[in-house]
Amino acid sequence: MDRELLGDLSILLAVAEEGNFTRAGHRLGVSQSAISHAIRRLEDRIGVRLLNRSSRNVTATDAGEQLLAALRPSFRNVRNRIEEIRTLGERPSGLVRVTASAPAIREILWPVASQLVRDFPEVRIEVSTEGRLSDLAEDRYDCAIRLGEHLSPDMIALPVGPRLEMAAIASPEYFAERGMPRHPDDLDAHSCLLMRHRAEGPVYDWEFEIDGSEVVKKLTGPFILNDPGLVLRAAREGHGIGFLLLPEVKADLESGRLKRALADFCPPFDGYHVCYMGRRNLSSALRLLVDRLRARKA
Repeated sequence: MDRELLGDLSILLAVAEEGNFTRAGHRLGVSQSAISHAIRRLEDRIGVRLLNRSSRNVTATDAGEQLLAALRPSFRNVRNRIEEIRTLGERPSGLVRVTASAPAIREILWPVASQLVRDFPEVRIEVSTEGRLSDLAEDRYDCAIRLGEHLSPDMIALPVGPRLEMAAIASPEYFAERGMPRHPDDLDAHSCLLMRHRAEGPVYDWEFEIDGSEVVKKLTGPFILNDPGLVLRAAREGHGIGFLLLPEVKADLESGRLKRALADFCPPFDGYHVCYMGRRNLSSALRLLVDRLRARKA
């Protein structure tokens, strides 16, 4: 592919992304007339119209969209590789701000972050334990660690943990007094330890799978809490049935301090992912953290 054609294709992609010749020119640092000339030259070379022009915007024709569909992933891959190569010679440094739930920090982030700052003293990691789902851009976080069900389509999300299960748990004394639920509907007659992830948010409903279909249970109980640790404590003290991630209660189940119910109705689901807003211009420190989180999963 000759240099002129490659340049014209990159201009076509910029015009399509900006929807305007002038904005594409500002982005590329060239004049509007140069943009127009490059598009005409490309259309003459291919022999079809690629863009529809109007006084307000520019849109791709059917032929143009077919070409753009091939160009977008190719140029994106080239940009990503260039960015990766650019950072190869850098000594990772700087601050990375991470938001995650307490279990995600404990199980996924901390083992990696603890070793990373030993290996690279120039890297600093700020960790925020959030009950709510933060907006990364608005709250100025570089990345988040979230469950698969909480992923946003506008973020890049990479798995960094195994599949997980929810566990309905209570103390042996509670089950001895109130009985062991055999079906999710039995929970209506029990005291349930509920959670609200943020002050203004709704109480978290419990989700089960019955005969291949998802069923949501709206329950009541003596406590509404926003900390899994408090749910665990209340369950240990016999206040009711909690609903937590299996890794959070594994030690108590193994020791006999808690018992599990309804396991057959709690199938595995996608686990934790590291999420960030885009691949372009990732700092060397953030890229290092993401790579180590992924390597730990592997």
